[in-house]
Amino acid sequence: MIFSLHPGAEHDVAEAQDFYSKQAGPVVAERFLEEFERVAKLLVEYPNLGIPTTRGRRMFPLKVFPYSIVYRNFESGILILILRHQHRKPGYAGGRR
Repeated sequence: MIFSLHPGAEHDVAEAQDFYSKQAGPVVAERFLEEFERVAKLLVEYPNLGIPTTRGRRMFPLKVFPYSIVYRNFESGILILILRHQHRKPGYAGGRR
């Protein structure tokens, strides 16, 4: 199994990494990306680990950073739909499929 990113999720990751790069420096930005990839790989291995939400989606938080991955589980792997900041509105990017 593999993970793939919705184009909107790619934007979410790039936006967060850019924020950390500008605000905290490249080391923290790299650590953010490593944590994102660690959690994504964990979810590929254990796709039912996340908390069920709506429309067949699941959500799982990153450990150190205030973000959660919203994804759907398919037989071929997981599709990451949203990288949601935990302080954003709950409906952020809710229309992504």
